[in-house]
Amino acid sequence: MSDDTTAPILRAAGKLWRRLTRKNSLVGRLIRLASVWFIFSLVITGIALTAYFHQAALQRFQLNVGQIADNLYADTDIASDGHITTPVFFDTRTNRVYSGLYWQVSEINAQGKMIDQARSRSLWSERIVVPAESLAAAKSRSGEPVFYDSLGPNKAPLRVAAIYSMIDDRAFVFLSAEDRAPMDKDVRRFALITAAALFILALGSLVAIFIQVRVGLRPLFDLTGEIADVQSGKQQRLVKTYPAEITPVATQLNAFLDYSQEVVERQRMHVGNLAHALKTPLSVLMATAGEAEGPLPETMRKQAETMRAQVDHHLRRARAAARSQAMGERTPVEPVLDELAVMLEQVFQDKGVIIDWRAPEDLAFRGEKQDLQEIAGNLLENACIWCKRKVRITAEFTTADQTMKLAIEDDGPGLDEARFDEVLKRGARLDESVPGSGLGLSIVDELVRAYGGGLHFERSPWGGLKVVAKLPANLSE
Repeated sequence: MSDDTTAPILRAAGKLWRRLTRKNSLVGRLIRLASVWFIFSLVITGIALTAYFHQAALQRFQLNVGQIADNLYADTDIASDGHITTPVFFDTRTNRVYSGLYWQVSEINAQGKMIDQARSRSLWSERIVVPAESLAAAKSRSGEPVFYDSLGPNKAPLRVAAIYSMIDDRAFVFLSAEDRAPMDKDVRRFALITAAALFILALGSLVAIFIQVRVGLRPLFDLTGEIADVQSGKQQRLVKTYPAEITPVATQLNAFLDYSQEVVERQRMHVGNLAHALKTPLSVLMATAGEAEGPLPETMRKQAETMRAQVDHHLRRARAAARSQAMGERTPVEPVLDELAVMLEQVFQDKGVIIDWRAPEDLAFRGEKQDLQEIAGNLLENACIWCKRKVRITAEFTTADQTMKLAIEDDGPGLDEARFDEVLKRGARLDESVPGSGLGLSIVDELVRAYGGGLHFERSPWGGLKVVAKLPANLSE
């Protein structure tokens, strides 16, 4: 198998293993529990089957060995003069040296020593040994075969049948033995085949369990996907049909989304009412001051303008905070940047400003269009004011944290790094000779923070200032 073929398999296996071993994974937990129980059952089954086969094979093997011992015991003729005549066995293995099939007739003398009286030619110069405990068991069951394991010629494992009998006040032991190596080999082969079959069954069952769990928990994965789509703004509500066990959860989530939307709408209404309530008196003050000359009217006009700017700033911040809590808002980035670039190039056409903008077609800001216009617009306008001719705005998507980096840079004089934090203060201005309230960057910073992002400054490769705003975003499907 080539590396090109094995690499995807290894990656898939590694991914599956990481999922199965992940402690907080519901899929991994279910598969681990089912797998442990199933594998334990298969191991017990394999052991039981092998033990049963071994016992059955041993009984069949012993039946043949015991039958030879019975024939030897029944057909052996012991004359009064001590001469022993053994039966003729039709199994020719008893005549071949070390063939694996043996028999022996031994007498036990008064001192308890076994004296061989006759034995098969297959034993040649060897003899069948009877341990004391086996001899005692045979004596207690006189006339019946007793089985035990021993070693024969060439250290071959033997299964021995021993029959003890008293004949004319003389003790005899009739022995038959057969090499059990072929039987043991069959048992081992059966065990290996059984283990291989159960291993294949285990692998197939694990795959089946994995598929079953994945299919069974598919509604949960679908629910998670829908929640992510709602959060990213791809849909407003959960619309799929779920099983009875999950339907209450989906219903409660939809109710929560409706409630959240209702709260946001009430906040917007209150903010709008507050804006109307504050701006009207300010307009009255401005009208009252009119074009009158003197310290008092001038002070009233300046303070009213400052108050209006401050009211606009805080109302804008309140609206952004309310909108950032709402789910489902999505604004394509490319059209907004195109519109701002065209507009500001016309505004600064006397200066010959050229705005280069770049953004993926499928990139979307997770928020309202008005907020994106205000963030990008303020930063672009500030860059156009301070640039010599060139301004660039770039939007890049970061998959890891589902955000975009909105970078605006110019070829202007730039800003000393020591003043990076200073320019974010409310009312701070880079140059008092340039018109403005000093709230532009502060407003941008407030809006960006309301969306959970951040704003920081760098030096542009062109020598000017580079402002980078981090905002929530996603890619449209």
